[in-house]
Amino acid sequence: MTAIRTAAILLALGATGIGASASAQDRTDAQTRVGVRAGDALLRARAILVAPNERSGSILPAFPGETVKVNNGIMPEVDATYMAANHLGFELIASTTKHSISGVRGTTGSLGKLASIRVLPPTLTVQYHVSPTRHVRPYVGAGVNYTIFWNEAASDSLQAAVGPTSVHLKDSIGWAAQAGVDVDITRRVFLNLDIKYIDIDTTARLDNAALGRQRVNVSLDPLVVGIGLGMRL
Repeated sequence: MTAIRTAAILLALGATGIGASASAQDRTDAQTRVGVRAGDALLRARAILVAPNERSGSILPAFPGETVKVNNGIMPEVDATYMAANHLGFELIASTTKHSISGVRGTTGSLGKLASIRVLPPTLTVQYHVSPTRHVRPYVGAGVNYTIFWNEAASDSLQAAVGPTSVHLKDSIGWAAQAGVDVDITRRVFLNLDIKYIDIDTTARLDNAALGRQRVNVSLDPLVVGIGLGMRL
């Protein structure tokens, strides 16, 4: 019985030692390995420029031939990527930007700014990481976008001209494409450069007592250019 107890104790100690060694090896691997692999989570914080490539229809029915334009917006953005496989990741971004809608010509052009809006475009992309185990890791991706327009407000110049006006933009569902690169700064921290094209189509509606309801169809289709830092968690 003494021999059996001694053997059991030795086996338990051996298993504990193996487990501790494996755990230590895992920690060392996480600290020293280069790049990303399946199961990793990446968190990035970027400054982004949202530059609409807008195409506008006429403001109808009152202002045929008069179109609108949308200015650029700069804001911070955060995103998270989960690596489902060594080369395959899923990225979700979250940010909101503020933009102005302005007239281009004619009566509405003379007013300048017509409205201000905020845009929330959560976008999910599937990414292919070309060189996941290197210090410089380019990737490409494609996915889907749902754009929410909120905090719409008519400008002072518009309301001075035609009276109190309500503004509403229809939410949009579209596709998105991206390309980017992660460049290691340390084993876990990296520089990120990213560019996206997002398909956004909406209808803006303006309502007031003097002119009734006016509509204009706008394709925003912005380029979203970002630079920031990321961390492998």
